[in-house]
Amino acid sequence: MSHLVEIRNLKVEATTDAGRRVDIIKGVDFDIAEGEIVALIGESGSGKTTIALTLLGHTRTGCRIAGGSIRVAGRDMAQLSEKGRTRVRGSEVAYVPQSAAAAFNPAQRIMDQVIEITRIHGLMPRAAAEAKAVELFRALSLPSPETIGTRYPHQVSGGQLQRLSAAMALIGDPKLVIFDEPTTALDVTTQIEVLRAFKSVMRQSRMAGVYVSHDLAVVAQIADRIVVLKGGEVQEIGTTREILSAPKHPYTRALLAAFSPPGRVTAQPAAESDTARPVLELEAVSAGYGKPGADGTPPILAVDKVSFRLERGRNLGIIGESGCGKSTLARTIAGIIPPASGHIYLDGKPVAPRARDRSPDELRRLQIVFQSADTALNPAKSIADILGRPLAFYHGLRGAARDARIDRLLDLVHLPRTLKHRLPAELSGGQKQRVNLARALAADPDLILCDEITSALDTVVAAAIIDLLKDLQQELGLSYVFISHDLHTVQAICDEVAVMYRGEKVEQLPARDVGSAAGHPYSRLLMASVPKLDPTWLDRLERDPELVAAFAKR
Repeated sequence: MSHLVEIRNLKVEATTDAGRRVDIIKGVDFDIAEGEIVALIGESGSGKTTIALTLLGHTRTGCRIAGGSIRVAGRDMAQLSEKGRTRVRGSEVAYVPQSAAAAFNPAQRIMDQVIEITRIHGLMPRAAAEAKAVELFRALSLPSPETIGTRYPHQVSGGQLQRLSAAMALIGDPKLVIFDEPTTALDVTTQIEVLRAFKSVMRQSRMAGVYVSHDLAVVAQIADRIVVLKGGEVQEIGTTREILSAPKHPYTRALLAAFSPPGRVTAQPAAESDTARPVLELEAVSAGYGKPGADGTPPILAVDKVSFRLERGRNLGIIGESGCGKSTLARTIAGIIPPASGHIYLDGKPVAPRARDRSPDELRRLQIVFQSADTALNPAKSIADILGRPLAFYHGLRGAARDARIDRLLDLVHLPRTLKHRLPAELSGGQKQRVNLARALAADPDLILCDEITSALDTVVAAAIIDLLKDLQQELGLSYVFISHDLHTVQAICDEVAVMYRGEKVEQLPARDVGSAAGHPYSRLLMASVPKLDPTWLDRLERDPELVAAFAKR
């Protein structure tokens, strides 16, 4: 096989705020054959996306290609003029982003945007471009392929928009397609359909691909070879089967070990005298958005009559597809969104629907940790100020006592005490999420609501956060409500799992039994859609078509 892509001794520099130049890609070498899909994997900051972008002759602001060559179909992308790179982008090399929503103009119809590259490069007449787009829509298993192009981006689902962004990349018949974490934000059932569509089109067209991801199970389904990266350097290169079955480098073995964190050792139920008052109880709670009608029901009902009990020292996972009401339920429990009906009890006592009407002690005992630490942490405040505020509010700590408690909190979440003088922007994603967790712990809570707190983290960091949560539970006697669409993560931390579908809780059962033959059909569909570390899994996957049809998103 001839090499379509040849990367030799690639070096990329970044300039710090102080003006110092640092190497972030340090002499990377690998090839991609025609028709081959190569995955770039590694934790956040390993250089995956930086390397992928150089194939477009592009670097992020503050970075530059400092050395080496990036040859695509014989052209060195590092040496091309900007005009030359513009001619190549879309026609020779195309890009599918992680966020399809950010790639589309909300004011333009989908068809106009999908075929735009054909107009820019003069590749074909509009009628031919539209016909080709419809063929791609059909190949990508999009509904109503003849008419979906007449819609606007907000009128299609997230999974459909991701496939439409692929159609936009593929319509110019590029030789190489870069997929930059294209399924990270999708729930498992949608992810399967998108992966199948990508794989089918790439096989038929014999295009080469670069697939950037930190999810080994997803990579296993689509890649021919894997390049393992850490700190801007290649740790190991091999076929997908070789990497998954016989990894040579310790870091690769660590990535594989982190993929399936060990499950939680199920806690024993509390004594009978304690179970009479669970730490949290929901009684037919409904919640939604918009001005309530005469009956008190909001026009958009996101949570519908959900009930459960959570015993002290135990954990409940809440899973389901995007839009099923998981995060709305967490915000309702926290008092951010008042319930339209039903009751919430904390330690057997009813709490006010709105957080502003709850007592300081009720607020202290029930804390929430949000998905994105970037938006949850004040960028203008130091870590010490961020952690010090709840210590002052809930416990009245000042001065030396406050500083000592901040040090203790950083110790608890396994962060060096020196970080307390830094701003959030100076921390990694995993460090910021640990600070986010430390702020919740500052209140000395009984219960923490964890809302998708590992979904934005790479596999290794996410596994470390799960281990940390387990350690904190043992040390502090906490309970967690863990909300996620990552079923492996939920099973690793939770005793029981509640499965939600379109705002309703369809079942609640021990974590190990989720998806069992005796369970709810929707739970079986969810578990059947979780990718395995087996390159043949997607090709062999045969989900019950009646289940898929019954629970297809409308």
